[in-house]
Amino acid sequence: MASGKARKRQLELLKSAWRNEKASPEILQYQEDVDALMVSLYQMGLDRTEFLLRSYLRTRIQKIQKYVIHISKTDLWNRLSETEQNFATRCKENMENHLKQSVLSRLPYGYQDFCKQSLSSEEDDMVPQPQLDTFVFCKSKVSVGAVQLDERGDEVVDLSKDDFNVLRYKSIKPLVETGKMDLV
Repeated sequence: MASGKARKRQLELLKSAWRNEKASPEILQYQEDVDALMVSLYQMGLDRTEFLLRSYLRTRIQKIQKYVIHISKTDLWNRLSETEQNFATRCKENMENHLKQSVLSRLPYGYQDFCKQSLSSEEDDMVPQPQLDTFVFCKSKVSVGAVQLDERGDEVVDLSKDDFNVLRYKSIKPLVETGKMDLV
């Protein structure tokens, strides 16, 4: 049985993972440490923790369903747990089969592709992708220093510990991924 401090750390990790996943427009790396918390859930019996865990997993499932094709064709696939990968595979297969049977098979030859508007399209222009330009609320966990907010380097902001900001997700994505910033 985990000590009180260990449980508190696990709970803080879950809260952080849940907040970040909820606020991020894209699916983030699966937090393996959450699995240990799932085991101790039965021992702790905390309804609040169960709510956080279910909400975290539900949010991930919703993102997988929404962006399943994009996720399966990019390195985002490696951010999923094995169970999530199995779910995503089944979800994608079911979606493709349904669309082929109900719509695509009835369209002219050049328009029967699942991911493209027509066969002449070079890119998958019908695949929804996360909007990384979305503004998010964030809090610095450590002093980060100057952060470039745009590609040209015209906009720079100094991020100190415990600062709250509203910034474009893509400009702070590396900080979220490294645990230096939380989304709120």
